[in-house]
Amino acid sequence: MPFTMFFIILINFVIICLAPGDPTGVTELTAEGATRKEASGADPSMNRYLLFREFYGLTLPILLNPWPYLSQDTVKENLNTLLNSEQMSFKDQEDLRVKTGDQARFQMLHLLEIIESEENPMPLRELAWQYFKRGAFRLGYAGPNLSDEEKAYNERLTKDTEQLNQIGFNPSVIKKWYQENKAFYRFDPTESEKLWLFFFETRFFRYFSRVLTLDFGVMRNDSNKTVISEVVKRFKYSLTLSITPLVITFFLSWIFGMIMAVYRGRFPDLSLNLVFLVLFAIPVFVAAPFLIEYVAMGHNFPFTNIPIPTSGFTSPERLYETFTTKEKLFDILRHIALPLIALLYGSLAIQSRISRTAFLEVLHKDYVRTAKVRGVSKTDILFYHVGRNAAITLVTSVAGSLGVVLGGSLIVETLFEIDGFGKFFYDAILNRDYNVVMFSAIAGAFLTLMGFFLGDIAYMLLDPRIRLSETKSS
Repeated sequence: MPFTMFFIILINFVIICLAPGDPTGVTELTAEGATRKEASGADPSMNRYLLFREFYGLTLPILLNPWPYLSQDTVKENLNTLLNSEQMSFKDQEDLRVKTGDQARFQMLHLLEIIESEENPMPLRELAWQYFKRGAFRLGYAGPNLSDEEKAYNERLTKDTEQLNQIGFNPSVIKKWYQENKAFYRFDPTESEKLWLFFFETRFFRYFSRVLTLDFGVMRNDSNKTVISEVVKRFKYSLTLSITPLVITFFLSWIFGMIMAVYRGRFPDLSLNLVFLVLFAIPVFVAAPFLIEYVAMGHNFPFTNIPIPTSGFTSPERLYETFTTKEKLFDILRHIALPLIALLYGSLAIQSRISRTAFLEVLHKDYVRTAKVRGVSKTDILFYHVGRNAAITLVTSVAGSLGVVLGGSLIVETLFEIDGFGKFFYDAILNRDYNVVMFSAIAGAFLTLMGFFLGDIAYMLLDPRIRLSETKSS
């Protein structure tokens, strides 16, 4: 599981980082239409977005960092390209500005040499000065419980930044500032330090090192809210809407599979197969609105005068808090009845057909024929011999669905206005909240693996012949 989780995190992280667009972009509405502006490498008006990119480590390469090994010629070529970028598209210009700005931290000595050289044209030297300041940019430590070391670092960083911003284009003063601070900020790394930067000063290493301490980051729009705290708030909603259908699906599909197998080729089998085929063909985004409009709106539960709710997990909070424990439970059941049906019917159709196949396979085993010859009752054969072994196949299929606990009910939660994981992660994708999207992928993968692990344990309980470890051969 640890190796599998590592590669799942790695693959998902790379895919998210390579996805088009930038989470720091802002959309501007003008008379000409909507345009999306990305964070620029040396644009002082974009400092707010630069802070965001630095905070999330978006200024670093994804897996490996070759930037400390760039030559001065490469740096100068990039700056000259930016100075003569009239023929480039706007997107290419912005991409090069951002990349050059991100590389500046590792090219401080080269930028200083370009600034000092009087052979270079003044526009080139001034642009190198802008990127020099960009490379000197650092984020201080944040939080209420900072150590003395962290406080001292913040004070030094504030002082050095203010001093640098007050310097005009004066190569000698710039060089003096560089000499005074290069050791503290490691502007001129040694070969061994460059090797360390190559492997470990990357987006993935930063993120993975946080994941190992169960730190999944903070929300994009509010750094005071952690991803974990926001997920915990929604835990009861999605857990109820995911685990409950799995349990109900397992037992109902086991029963329906048995009925279809026993009556194979006859009316119960044909009719149930047809019903499940129709249910399987109906997408949830069609079934859920149908249930809301034609089943719930203006109607009561059968044989009662209790109205069917169309939204929410419970009644309004002010009313819900006045209920007794039994009334609260009934209120929840009343509200989740339709969402459960919308989540249940599709998986029930699939698992029932799988269960039918499993029962048919077991019914033709030799030990079943032997039990019939010995006079074992049909009921005992179906429940204790066939049903128990057929359940193993069903456990495999259902256990692999445990990962849908996070985000599996996205459509249902959105349509029924339930603030669960699915809606939460959908909003995160729209907002390009990388921390939330990554957590959803990690949590979903972890739960899926745990489902298979629990399935292995269930095999042992259902079939005494199965063991979790092999015996040593003599």
